[in-house]
Amino acid sequence: MAEKLKIDLVTPYRRVLSEEVDEITAPGLVGEFGILPSHTPLLTTLRIGELSYRKGGETFHIAVNWGYVEVENDHVTILVETAEPSDEIDLERAKQALGRAEEALKKLSPEDKEFAIMKAALDRALVRIQVAGRGGR
Repeated sequence: MAEKLKIDLVTPYRRVLSEEVDEITAPGLVGEFGILPSHTPLLTTLRIGELSYRKGGETFHIAVNWGYVEVENDHVTILVETAEPSDEIDLERAKQALGRAEEALKKLSPEDKEFAIMKAALDRALVRIQVAGRGGR
């Protein structure tokens, strides 16, 4: 049984993370799920949320946009639209984005084309604020 997982977290713009970790928790479409060494092969989608991983005794937090995760032979590949480790999040900018999304949603109804876009912007801002408050990497 393997003792570590190799994680590669990639966006269209950069490789955010590539290291060996002990455990991963990811935001699945129907809830969070955990990945440990020797996990069965898996291919699934991710929603906007907080991805965390444990390395040694420390836990690290990353805000991710929607994407995909593949698990095979203790190698976890995560492809997401955006990913921001907690120490890279500009908290003031995230709060401004939250305010803009809230204001826009007040003027829209769920039937409007832009409603889903602004709801996703609101969700991203909330996750970024949450992750920024967790510290770590």
